Amino acid sequence: MDQAEGLRNVVKMQNRQDGKSARVITITSGKGGVGKSNLAVNLAVAFSNMGKRVIIFDADFGLANVEVMFGTVPKYNLSDMIYGGKSIEDIITAGPLGIGFISGGSGILGLNNLSVEQVHFLVSSLHKLEQLCDVLIVDTGAGISAQVLDFVLASPEVLLVSTPEPSSITDSYSLMKATFKNSEFIKEETKVHLVANKVTSETEGKAVYDKLNSVVHRFLGGEISYLGMIPQDHSLEKAVRTQQIVSLDSPMAKSSRAFSHLAAKLMDVEEDEPQIHGFGITRFFDSFLHRA
Repeated sequence: MDQAEGLRNVVKMQNRQDGKSARVITITSGKGGVGKSNLAVNLAVAFSNMGKRVIIFDADFGLANVEVMFGTVPKYNLSDMIYGGKSIEDIITAGPLGIGFISGGSGILGLNNLSVEQVHFLVSSLHKLEQLCDVLIVDTGAGISAQVLDFVLASPEVLLVSTPEPSSITDSYSLMKATFKNSEFIKEETKVHLVANKVTSETEGKAVYDKLNSVVHRFLGGEISYLGMIPQDHSLEKAVRTQQIVSLDSPMAKSSRAFSHLAAKLMDVEEDEPQIHGFGITRFFDSFLHRA
């Protein structure tokens, strides 16, 4: 399948019969190097294998982890749509399995300086994503920048990635503190799930969650849930080293099966909390732009 055919598959308009909005999942972390983009890409593969149409929105300005793993360089990015007259279809790059990819580029940094007309154009353009995908995965930058917080606060569903390293747990707590203490944070509208990465066992993954959730509960009066863990196996280490996608290269590896398990659990969460699916891409970006 060539790039043109792949892109046609990604942007093929399909009217929804169920009346549901696309699901928005934001992936973030308190520090870099914990596997955030790796989670985004492998979750996208898992969702695609479940028959979902997926688009990844790379909001991590300055890094190109997603496009490197996809092995492709986007022809256009968000800036080209905002300032260059390109359409939303123009800035979607086709990845493996028909997964779409949007590069934020420098456009991410300029979102708080848009005119009213540009904001309206951006929202109306992004609204089209509702018909182009079932799941939008937002890969934020790492740390506690204003931009990261805006994406987290606008999202109905957040995956917080942490490793067992004390510094990672500490930085994750700092991000949660900045989130929970923000005057615009509404805990009933934002569900935070922890994903423990680079762990040796389920026991270690649960220990990471227990440490983090205990301080979130004690000092912030809130709760986060435990989604699951990703084991650091040989296949994943090799994929990271060679900048490949482990779920495609080694689908039977423990790490690949773990990514599939996380995707399945997220589908279960959707059934338990249907309001997550009703939030929608338009509401997400509208909420984000009102904060930016």
